[in-house]
Amino acid sequence: MTKRAVLALADGTTFEGRAFGAVGETVGEVVFNTSMFGYQEILTDPSYVGQIVTMTYPEMGNVGATPEDEEAGKPHAVGMVVRALASQPSNWRAKESLDAYLKRHNVAGIEGLDTRRLVRHLRTHGAQMGVISSEGLSAAALTERAKTAHGMEGLDLATGVSTKTPYTFTTPSPDVFSGQSAQPLADPRFDVVAYDYGLKKSMLHFLVDVGCRVTVVPAHTTAEEVLARKPHGIFLANGPGDPAAVKGADRTVAALLGKVPVFGICLGHQIMALALGGRTYKMKFGHRGGNQPVKDLTTGKVEITAQNHGFAVDDASLKGTAVVTHINLNDGTVEGLAVPDARAFSVQYHPEASPGPHDARYLFGRFAKLMAG
Repeated sequence: MTKRAVLALADGTTFEGRAFGAVGETVGEVVFNTSMFGYQEILTDPSYVGQIVTMTYPEMGNVGATPEDEEAGKPHAVGMVVRALASQPSNWRAKESLDAYLKRHNVAGIEGLDTRRLVRHLRTHGAQMGVISSEGLSAAALTERAKTAHGMEGLDLATGVSTKTPYTFTTPSPDVFSGQSAQPLADPRFDVVAYDYGLKKSMLHFLVDVGCRVTVVPAHTTAEEVLARKPHGIFLANGPGDPAAVKGADRTVAALLGKVPVFGICLGHQIMALALGGRTYKMKFGHRGGNQPVKDLTTGKVEITAQNHGFAVDDASLKGTAVVTHINLNDGTVEGLAVPDARAFSVQYHPEASPGPHDARYLFGRFAKLMAG
């Protein structure tokens, strides 16, 4: 039997709908994602820790859920908001429905509300804390809970989701259509150390695809420990929370720059900027979706990119330390940096995702060329 659910925002705005997934209550930062599909990759992306994801496309659940589409072993988003939920998936790859998947992982959802109104509200007033509840509490009580919840600024969430022990990854990208498992790379050309700030599984696959044996290390690993492994390159992964709050990460990366090639993505990009003496700031509602236009200033080409971030790099704070290589054509924010003398570069967007569909995958090849050189 369908239960009534309420979404209450910290500014007092409320929305009524129906509960799906796990019933109960969840608190998180309410954000929106403009992707038309890929909700399972979104839900399992560790960068969504502590967030309630609103999908702007009106119908979700059509393709169900399957283990091959996960970026991590479980969802990291704490809630999901959709306009209409497809109760039965229509996809030969589906192993279960979206509703069953969220129930199994104890993630609360709400459907049937006006997501268009919600997204317009978030665009106008900014992403903010909110509560999804099917417990029958009053709107005023839920609003108060949202008001008192801690926002994303100042939170080191990356350390919490990072691996606790190092491990090695040598499996290339699988062929999801044939169902055949990929065989580990027999003779990797490069040894790469990847800092796990909340990395996605597909990043590891693409690094292996360009010839890397990847050793994944915890976020707090020192530069000395990493350099003792004698890697050909360092990879700085994506992750959740405030980049300036990841304890010691900027100093560690600063100690690595210039020693071996460095490639950063999303949170890794922001931490590299901090290591160069730059600053980051909280955006009004961030970039989340698969349709963000990014211009490569070195080639003049425009890429359609997938993004998920609520913080950005202040370009004025990097004068003389790094070259801005990419900008967002919607708002002019920094999307890429390079430090040629240190053989280091980074991007704010996600080249391992497929919105273009493959506009940005050349970046993994660029990293391999730097290591080969």
